[in-house]
Amino acid sequence: MMDPDSGGEPPEGGASAAGRGDGRSSRRRKAKRRGKIAGAAPSMHGEAAQGAALAGRPQSSETGKRKRRRAHSAPSVKEQGEQAVASSLQDSEGTSSSGLGDATKLHKRRKKARGGRGLQGRPLVHARPQPAFDAKAVAVVSSALPHDSGAHISPDTKPVYRDDFYAALDLGTNNCRLLIAQPTRPGQFRVVDAFSRIVRLGEGLAANGRLSEGAMDRAVEALRVCASKLANRPIRRMRLIATEACRSAENGQLFLDRVVRETGLTLEIIDRETEARLAVSGCSSLVGREARSVVLFDIGGGSSEIAVIRIAESRSSRLANHITHWTSLPVGVVTLSERHGGRDVTPQVFEAMVTEVAGMLARFDCPPVVARQVNADDFHLIGTSGTVTTLAGVHLDLPRYDRRKVDGLWLSDAEVTAMQAKLLSWGFEDRAANPCIGPDRADLVLAGCAILEAIRRRWPSPRMRVADRGLREGILTDMMADDGAWRRIRPRRPNAERHDQGGRR
Repeated sequence: MMDPDSGGEPPEGGASAAGRGDGRSSRRRKAKRRGKIAGAAPSMHGEAAQGAALAGRPQSSETGKRKRRRAHSAPSVKEQGEQAVASSLQDSEGTSSSGLGDATKLHKRRKKARGGRGLQGRPLVHARPQPAFDAKAVAVVSSALPHDSGAHISPDTKPVYRDDFYAALDLGTNNCRLLIAQPTRPGQFRVVDAFSRIVRLGEGLAANGRLSEGAMDRAVEALRVCASKLANRPIRRMRLIATEACRSAENGQLFLDRVVRETGLTLEIIDRETEARLAVSGCSSLVGREARSVVLFDIGGGSSEIAVIRIAESRSSRLANHITHWTSLPVGVVTLSERHGGRDVTPQVFEAMVTEVAGMLARFDCPPVVARQVNADDFHLIGTSGTVTTLAGVHLDLPRYDRRKVDGLWLSDAEVTAMQAKLLSWGFEDRAANPCIGPDRADLVLAGCAILEAIRRRWPSPRMRVADRGLREGILTDMMADDGAWRRIRPRRPNAERHDQGGRR
C-alpha cells in the first residue's frame, strides 16, 4: 500500500504507529472500567454503547481528547468485544430497541469508514502520473538571459519543476558544445542531451586578429541547433559562455550581437581565471582521494589553461577551492598549428612548437610540484582536451571513439611518450584515416601534443589521467551546487529498512 503523502510504502503498523502504546493501554484500562460499571443508565444520544459505559462518571478534558482520537481510528478486536458487552448491559436493563439500533448503526458507520479511509484519515487514492514540467507554471525564455541566472521566469507565476534540467554551452576557438543534464547522486548528473560540432571559430584569428565571415557563419549555424535543443526542454537554469576566440578578436562583441539576433542566445565572454576554475570543477571526480597535489591542464583551440591544485588534509567539496596557482597560455592547437603548420610536421617542427610553449611556461611563477616519493600516487597530471582523449583512443586502438572507455583512463609516462612518437611518425593521411582523429583534427593533434610535451617537461609525473570533460561539466556542477539541486533530491530508502524502522516503532 502506498503512503498518500510520500508515495512510498509506510512502515509496519502505519505511518502514525509511533505513540500508540499509550492509546492501547488506555483502552485496556477503560475496558476494565466498563466491565465494573454495570448499573449505569443508558444515554439518550446516538452513541448509546459508549454512554452506557460512561454514564454517572465525570469526564476530564484529557478523556474527551482520547474519545475524539478513538472516534477517528478503526475499532480493534477488544473494542468489538466491548460493543457486545455494552449491548448485553443494555438488554439486561431493558434498553429499548431504538438504542440497540443506534449502536448497530454506529458500528456499521465505523466499519464503513475503516474500509474507505487510509492512513491518518486521508482518502486512499492512487497517485496520478505527473508530467515532468508544468507548462502553465513556468516560462523559459532563451533570449536576453542574464549571466548569473540562466533563464527568465515569468514574474506572474511560480516555477514548478518536477525534473530539473540544467544546460551548459561552451563556444570555443575550435568547437561548439552543449550539454543538458539532470542532477542525480550528490556531485553527479545524468546527461539527457548533448551536441558538439567543430566550427573553427578562431580560424585566421592569429593572422589578422578578427573572426572571419566563414567562421562566424559556421558558429551561428551550430548555435541555431543548440537554441532548438534548449527550446525543447524546460531549462531551470543555463549558462552560455564564449572563450578565447571571442575574447581576443576585435569583432568578438559584434559577433555575439549577431548571435542574439539570429538565434536568441546571449553568450557570456568569460575571463581566463574563470575558465581555469571551470575546468577544475568539471574534473573534480577524477582526482583520487590519495592525491595531495595535481596539475590540471586544458588544451584549447586558442588558449591553454593550467591549474596547480594542492589538497590538504581537509578536502573541500569544491576542488576549485584548492587551486594555489594558475595560468592561461595564449596558445592553443589552432593558433600553434597555424604558426608552424599542422599538416606536415617533422621532428624539427615539433620541437620548435614545444620550445615556444616551454618559453611561455617559464614565465609562470609557480613552486615545483613533485611527488613525495618516487612512483607515489599523491601527485599526477589530469588532461582535459581533445589532444589527450585522442591519445587515449589511439592507445586503446579503438575502432571508433568511445567516451566510456576513454574518460578516467590512466596513462603511464612511457605510454604517453610512445603515443606521441607514433603520431609523429604518421603522415597527414594516416592521421586523418584514424577513427579517433579524423580529417577535422588531423592537422591539429600534433600541435596539441607539443603543448602536452611542454607541460610534461615542466611537471614530470609517472602517470596522467585522461578526462573527456571540461568547461560544460564544470558549469553544470557549479550551477547544481549553487542551486542546492542535490539537497533537494532525497534517495529512497530500501523497503526492508523502512519496514525495520516501522517494526521498531
